[in-house]
Amino acid sequence: MLKKFKQATLRSLKTSGVSTLVQNSRWRRQRLLILGYHGISLKDEHEWNNTQYMPPAVLRARLGQLKKSRCNVLPLDEAIKRLYANDLPDRAVALTFDDGTADFYQRAFPLLREFDFPVTLYLTTFYSQYNRPVFDLMCSYLLWKGRNETLNLQEFTGEDFRFELGDSDSQEVARRGIHAFARENKLSAEEKDTLLSKLAARLKIDYEALLAQRIMHNLTPDEVKKLASDGLDIQLHTHRHRTPKDRSLFIREIEDNRRSIQAMTGKTTSHFCYPSGAYDLEFLPWLRESGVISATTCKPGFASQAADRLLLPRVLDNLSLSPIEFESWLTGVSAALPRRR
Repeated sequence: MLKKFKQATLRSLKTSGVSTLVQNSRWRRQRLLILGYHGISLKDEHEWNNTQYMPPAVLRARLGQLKKSRCNVLPLDEAIKRLYANDLPDRAVALTFDDGTADFYQRAFPLLREFDFPVTLYLTTFYSQYNRPVFDLMCSYLLWKGRNETLNLQEFTGEDFRFELGDSDSQEVARRGIHAFARENKLSAEEKDTLLSKLAARLKIDYEALLAQRIMHNLTPDEVKKLASDGLDIQLHTHRHRTPKDRSLFIREIEDNRRSIQAMTGKTTSHFCYPSGAYDLEFLPWLRESGVISATTCKPGFASQAADRLLLPRVLDNLSLSPIEFESWLTGVSAALPRRR
């Protein structure tokens, strides 16, 4: 009900001309909208997780809306410099993608090239070097794919817990049990992949077919190199997609990530995105120590000169945003409306 009311309000503001006034205002000109994306579906990933994945057709529609709204899509580094120099053009936007899954190469980048929009990819690098499915993602995806099956965790974790996987709550409890087992037993990447293969077989899923499609894979080093040579800006997202609350381990994540990216692209990195949006104020001096000059969060909003460069807000675009809600972020109207936490 609240969402329908919000959409009706936004349509009314557009019809009355308020949206146009806001998007052409001095207030909007002094603010940068950083849009964040994750995956673009190769198959049915958006049906599994519509907050992280969208079909290619939806991304095409979003890029078309950016062009129709006459947004100035800037490279991230330029956008941040111009933000703090009070030199942004009208309707400034920067595009970012997180993680670096294989679908970016196959689905997202061709569309971005078609629209001639610059983009920054925040790349986590462990699963580029070990190019098998990302364990956490694939485990959740397999449990969803096997939602018509019954699963007993005993053959995977030794605990006699039986689940009907037909609902998301059961899938989540099963996922947590498997993840806890992998963590507590310090399974290697190879052992985790063996566990995934076993889970797929138990759920009657063709794991080899998923591997062939590169579902839940990260970009290969060759793909990263090709994207960089084609002008893609590739930046930091930690090596293992985690932010330890220990200075030496945290800095190691940044440095391992930076070395890996530089080895693949030949380029240095200084912009960062917090994995899963999880940040802590104690991270800020560690990031500065590591030579990071900007960091984006998942806190929705516009970046202004008042924003800390290491706590930049970002709007995560996903299937929960209707076209009118997406458009209202481009104009700036959404910033004035209340949002659920």
